[in-house]
Amino acid sequence: MSALMKPVHVVGGGLAGSEAAWALANAGVPVVLHEMRPVVKTDAHHTEKFAELVCSNSFRSDDWRGNAVGLLHEEMRRMGSLVMASAEPAQVPAGSALAVDRDVFSDAVTAALTAHPLISVERGEVRSLDQLLHHPRHAQDDDSIIFCTGPLTSPSLADSIRNLTGEDSLAFFDAIAPIVHADSIDFDIAWKQSRYDKEGPGGDKAAYVNCPMDEAQYTAFINALNSGAKTEFREWEKNTPYFEGCLPIEVMAERGPDTLRFGPMKPVGLMDPRVGKRPHAVVQLRQDNKLGTLFNIVGFQTKLKYGAQEEIFRMIPGLQNARFARLGGIHRNTFLNSPRLLDGTLRLRAEPRVRFAGQVTGVEGYVESAAMGMMAGRFAAAERLGRAIEPPPATTAFGALIAHVTGGHIGDGKGSFQPMNVNFGLFPEIVAPTHGPDGKKLKGEDRSRAKKLALAERALGDLEAWLR
Repeated sequence: MSALMKPVHVVGGGLAGSEAAWALANAGVPVVLHEMRPVVKTDAHHTEKFAELVCSNSFRSDDWRGNAVGLLHEEMRRMGSLVMASAEPAQVPAGSALAVDRDVFSDAVTAALTAHPLISVERGEVRSLDQLLHHPRHAQDDDSIIFCTGPLTSPSLADSIRNLTGEDSLAFFDAIAPIVHADSIDFDIAWKQSRYDKEGPGGDKAAYVNCPMDEAQYTAFINALNSGAKTEFREWEKNTPYFEGCLPIEVMAERGPDTLRFGPMKPVGLMDPRVGKRPHAVVQLRQDNKLGTLFNIVGFQTKLKYGAQEEIFRMIPGLQNARFARLGGIHRNTFLNSPRLLDGTLRLRAEPRVRFAGQVTGVEGYVESAAMGMMAGRFAAAERLGRAIEPPPATTAFGALIAHVTGGHIGDGKGSFQPMNVNFGLFPEIVAPTHGPDGKKLKGEDRSRAKKLALAERALGDLEAWLR
């Protein structure tokens, strides 16, 4: 059947596009996967591989019982995710988080996609919707296209989308954290420990490198961030806001002297072994590659100029002699007003032959982008195979994300729409346990954990029913 079937075109070889192509091909639907690299390069990518990670090597928490993104991991695994399968052999120590060696991960995704008999790859830029709507491998009556072009959608394609929808694309800045060589970290000052000694895969309790600061060092560091030379934006970028979940370190510093101490530099759950007490503030580094030779500075995405980065980040105790494998950077991110433009199966209302997935729909994060690609692929496959299309229940992590981008949660209630990571606040309410197994009333963190577990267990039960 697949040999006679017209292919679905997937545009973009990032995480969303990779998952969309994989879902389609595994359902027996042929795919043409379009990727403009290396014919057309981007400011953020360095290779032509599929699913190249450019901002962080971490997929965040892998704990499905107490974290919404961990729950999304588990749902994706149960649905045959290529990203989750490729992450396993590429995993590096990161406590309870799922972090990967970037090269090993993208190599695995690329090998799987290029080896699949129903996936063919076309290299080159797709400049407009019409380019694919009139593609020679399409029949006019069964066109099906999924755009997964992510935050670096080319200007010409963005203009084509804008012309079709009649709406301006929204945009925000996404910043990249620096990476240091492990052998340049001073372990006479820094030490390895996960917060609260929380175990990761294999019982690891020391997945992070910690660089402590006393109050005077912290104050000097904040002052340096505030006065450091920043990247100058072009005229068309100046009114672009930041995504709140990925703020540059210096923007957080501008919001108040203690903002970072309650953010990425919070010292809770850590004890400096040199002095036997908790530091005033801590900078954490997380392993970035399988060999353990590179570490990225957690939460230190930045728009500082390169010279300022090297000078200021070497003020961090333990990094005074740091050698940087990559300095931080910043790029403009583009996303749709999805609640207005997309239907419940991620189709463009103005052109139902076209779907969107990934960050361009208004989800934020690698995992969320991949999940939307998987769903778009499943929707397109069902449509092509003549099967009923039913979105997953809103009680699941998948369903909560789809509800967010298609209108279930619209920002401040006044019609604004902003990117969102998956979180339990997007899930329908649940009656959570009020008492523990011992009969005692649950309070504070114990009650919160019980509610998260109840939400997660309901989600996985509803997902299994939906899959059946």
